Amino acid sequence: MKTVLITGCSSGYGLETARRFLTQNWNVIATMRSPRSGILPESDRLRILPLDVTRAESITAALEEAGPIDALVNNAGIGVIGALEATPMSKTREVFETNTFGVIAMTQAVTPQFRARKAGVIVNVTSSVTLAPMPLASVYTASKMAIEGFTASLEHELRAFNVRVKLVEPGYGPTTRFSQNSDIRLEDVIPEPYAAFAKPVLAAFAQPEMVTTEAEVADAVWRAANDETGRLRFPAGADAVALFGQR
Repeated sequence: MKTVLITGCSSGYGLETARRFLTQNWNVIATMRSPRSGILPESDRLRILPLDVTRAESITAALEEAGPIDALVNNAGIGVIGALEATPMSKTREVFETNTFGVIAMTQAVTPQFRARKAGVIVNVTSSVTLAPMPLASVYTASKMAIEGFTASLEHELRAFNVRVKLVEPGYGPTTRFSQNSDIRLEDVIPEPYAAFAKPVLAAFAQPEMVTTEAEVADAVWRAANDETGRLRFPAGADAVALFGQR
């Protein structure tokens, strides 16, 4: 029976992905910064562990407790909406610490066991903004674009060791909210000169023409984790597939 470790399982895509792997009879290690009970079905194949991907000691402790794994799903992420000139550099660094450096750190930590066994898969969850950037999301987009390049390069690097590396690119899903886990108020990052421009953009965010569901992302992660071809990218949701096709 295979084991998957998933980051960012307290809600959204991570939580639904954990549920999906449980239904497929995998052992699931669902990690989150502040573990919560009752959000996943009880199972002897489930463990919930604390993990903050921005802290090296937290990564080490979680992986030691997890033991050998067959798949890593890097899902943990935060977002921010706002005009760049009003976004504090402290917030930009916070976004990159989780979305970019956290993914790299987790990947670096599990690579030795995958390489030694000549088996394993790493699935990095990014976003369709990497191919269709949206306004007022430049920092978030940059953090995810970095992971697109990182993953594409790493796939070449690890292929010789039979370690598979995949990307899942979700379309827009309001339930994930760009401002989730953010302590910045919207009015603080949309200064007055941007107000007229921002109004229709934010309205479009609130009522998108197409919505990517958590189940669609979980399905894409599942397919990516089990794909044994050379395919790298897995768009998730009708909007992402419409934009980029089944690449």
